[in-house]
Amino acid sequence: MNAIEIKNLSKNFGAKQAVSGLDMTVPMGAIYGFIGENGSGKSTTEKMITGLIPKSGGSIKIYGRDHTDVDVRSKIGVLIEAPGCFGGLTVWDNMMLEAANLSIPEPEKAVIKVLKTVRMEGAAGNKYKNCSLGMKQRVGIAMALLGDPALLVLDEPLNGLDADGMRIMREVFLDIVKDGTRTIVVSSHLLGELQKVATHYGIIRRGKMISEMTAEELDRSCRTYVALKSVEMNKTKLLLGCRYARVEEDEAGYLRVYDMTTPEEIVTYLYENGIAVSEIMTDKIGLEEYYIDLMNGGKH
Repeated sequence: MNAIEIKNLSKNFGAKQAVSGLDMTVPMGAIYGFIGENGSGKSTTEKMITGLIPKSGGSIKIYGRDHTDVDVRSKIGVLIEAPGCFGGLTVWDNMMLEAANLSIPEPEKAVIKVLKTVRMEGAAGNKYKNCSLGMKQRVGIAMALLGDPALLVLDEPLNGLDADGMRIMREVFLDIVKDGTRTIVVSSHLLGELQKVATHYGIIRRGKMISEMTAEELDRSCRTYVALKSVEMNKTKLLLGCRYARVEEDEAGYLRVYDMTTPEEIVTYLYENGIAVSEIMTDKIGLEEYYIDLMNGGKH
């Protein structure tokens, strides 16, 4: 059974169609990276999944049942936009209020458990308004975890985090799904970070799902390239451009050759033309470059 199965989903806001004929499958136990540009329909889809807004058409099933089913709704934890905490209250008091709102039995025990999961047990006495952005995001995830939901839907939880905040959030995601009983749908524009934890991906554009794949399928689809530096980069680029169809300079100053070739072949070719190679390696494009290629209609 899948955690989420969506068929032909649509959402209209007046004359504007935000989501159109969208199909989506999220396996149980997955960390599903939901990717798309601003305005592509990600947040709208997440709000329909969680019942925050009604759909205009299509079907949404959560664990095989309609998403409006009361028992199903109780299995969903949500963090979309902001957790809605009171700034003047402590993290602990905000969590206890949410536990009371959800009628959680043994609320103290439940709050301690989720704060420990998101690495916030040592900051329970902090006022929410004094927490860093990363801490606030983790409080929001802790609130979403109250009630022990099987499905978490998180909208842009990585935005604005520093490197340490990113690392902690990755650890939190992996902890949440480690026993295979929970599933996470997470949207993010930080594709490099998402690639470190996601097991599955869905790429949405203009309200339509244009690609779904596993992490393994992504890895097989990403093009391999040879990257190099030489003592005469301009001359090297011209020479390689005469022989290979696609030669580009990346942000780190390496020349990339995307044709099916080997480092040995390139080194030999440049040596025969009087150019010494100082660095050379084989690598593969990541999720971000794959996504940009896909949006531009290129080959991955």
